[in-house]
Amino acid sequence: MTLALKLPAVGGQRKGGEGTGGGSGPSPAVRGDLVEYRLVGKPVAEGTYTPAVSRLAFAAAHVVADPLGDNAPGAPAAIDWEHTLQFRRHLWSLGLSVAEAMDTAQRGMGLDWPATQELIRRSAAEAPDGRIAVGVGTDQLPAGEHTLDAVIAAYEEQLAVAEQAGAQPILMASRALCAAANSPDDYRKVYDRLLAQSSRPVILHWLGAMFDPALDGYWGSDSLDTAADVVVGLIADHTAKVDGIKVSLLDAAKEVALRNRLPEQVRLYTGDDFNYPELIRGDGLRHSDALLGIFAAIAPAAAAALKALDDGDLGRYEQVFAPTVPLARQIFSAPTYYYKTGIALLAWLNGHQPGFGMVGGLQTGRSLPHLAETFRLADQAGVLTRPDLAVDRFRRLLAVHGVDA
Repeated sequence: MTLALKLPAVGGQRKGGEGTGGGSGPSPAVRGDLVEYRLVGKPVAEGTYTPAVSRLAFAAAHVVADPLGDNAPGAPAAIDWEHTLQFRRHLWSLGLSVAEAMDTAQRGMGLDWPATQELIRRSAAEAPDGRIAVGVGTDQLPAGEHTLDAVIAAYEEQLAVAEQAGAQPILMASRALCAAANSPDDYRKVYDRLLAQSSRPVILHWLGAMFDPALDGYWGSDSLDTAADVVVGLIADHTAKVDGIKVSLLDAAKEVALRNRLPEQVRLYTGDDFNYPELIRGDGLRHSDALLGIFAAIAPAAAAALKALDDGDLGRYEQVFAPTVPLARQIFSAPTYYYKTGIALLAWLNGHQPGFGMVGGLQTGRSLPHLAETFRLADQAGVLTRPDLAVDRFRRLLAVHGVDA
């Protein structure tokens, strides 16, 4: 059976034609009409996988909103726990580890601290041994100015929650710290204190301003090279307490340069949702491991590609990953911090949650044409695992927007 529906036309499309397959930048220009789109992708077989042995791979998972909860902007998060945890079981079944309570789970964009604590505890209680790491930040602090001591205390409170849950901590980049710090020395004061008291090696976290504008100038400098010097010095002084650092700068060259400066035993976890295939593959000398939001959206493909890498089949690795890159660039296009909307959309289209809703009402963060292009590229990437369901659900989404498809 041929699956087809009408979708908003985008720049470069002709009536009756297929999608452009682009998505490397902002959402394509809307043409103001509809074109028929026929699904062409072959879904990547899901299966069950064991964890990869050549790379560590974390998928940063989203949360599923309770459809009957008051998930309005600014309201406390009401979470559908059954489907939220079910999605994590799905990721674990594919051999992926879970990065919990990260920005993908809408930290600072709808997920409040009480809900975050519950999320950490519930997920950690179900996680296979050693296959969960959780975000530790300062987002319980109210808006406004804070001292460095207050920032440290907030981090310590969240670090205690992570350690009590038995999960590996990820020391998230902090808006409060970025606002309070006046120099790299202020960052060192905070991180020196936290690393000294952590009971196990942590993952550091460097999130670029495209993901969160409030983090512009993190590590005390607007220069990425100068900021990298601060990071390298911090890690050199605490090598035994640092498992690795997640870097989300969307700049492959900067990531490789930093990776080459790290001690051999310290991992670089790529958070580059634009260039992950080449960074995970590596250059023959060093490679990046993975801690990626896009892995939640392309989980079957990620599992299959990592299996191919384990098997030494680089041709298969490239074949699986290559068509996911246009999709990733679409989902993470500017404004990048709304990428969570695309992650939730694909979870809904693939049947992992009953509705397309998000805490904080963030499902409105992307336009219908943007979501339509995400649908096209997900098909072409082979990550619409249940195409008939995806077509039916996207047709219903179009109808809600007043589009007869």
